[in-house]
Amino acid sequence: MEPGRWSSEHSDALCDYFFKGLSYGEIGRRINARFGTAYTRNAVIGRAKRLGLGLATPERMISPSIVPSLPGEPAPRTPPRAVPPGLNLPPPSALKPAQPVKLRCVGIEPRLITLHELERGDCRYPYSGDKEGEEISFCGHARQPGSSYCAPHARLTRGPGAARTAAAVVLRLVSAA
Repeated sequence: MEPGRWSSEHSDALCDYFFKGLSYGEIGRRINARFGTAYTRNAVIGRAKRLGLGLATPERMISPSIVPSLPGEPAPRTPPRAVPPGLNLPPPSALKPAQPVKLRCVGIEPRLITLHELERGDCRYPYSGDKEGEEISFCGHARQPGSSYCAPHARLTRGPGAARTAAAVVLRLVSAA
């Protein structure tokens, strides 16, 4: 027998084990034990697919065995149970509409200036630009020292009660070896 060739006895055994409900790995082990072959799980899957048994078979049929079982082999498995309807549906609580989220806001009227109009000391908190092609505008008020934002927007981006953790970093030049 050439490698990669399945004899008719091997194919018949594959069909029988498939209809008994065995996994592809178990089918390969049983055929290898019975015929002294070395089929892998993937070889069994490929052959089953070419025989029309396929991976997408909804339920395997249970048929009487035409191939005698080896001594010490377990009895055929019971047929798979039917899946209860709606098993993969989310819980009813997930289907309810969500509560509206209360957005945090600041009591500041932005200047709404464009990127080209921004100057060195202006707040860079972005506004708009949500829709495609819509230009982004910026707050434009005076920035807080050490931040890219004005004081109200700096508090908004850090969250409530967050302390400032950024500290000055000193960099020094080290000569290359």
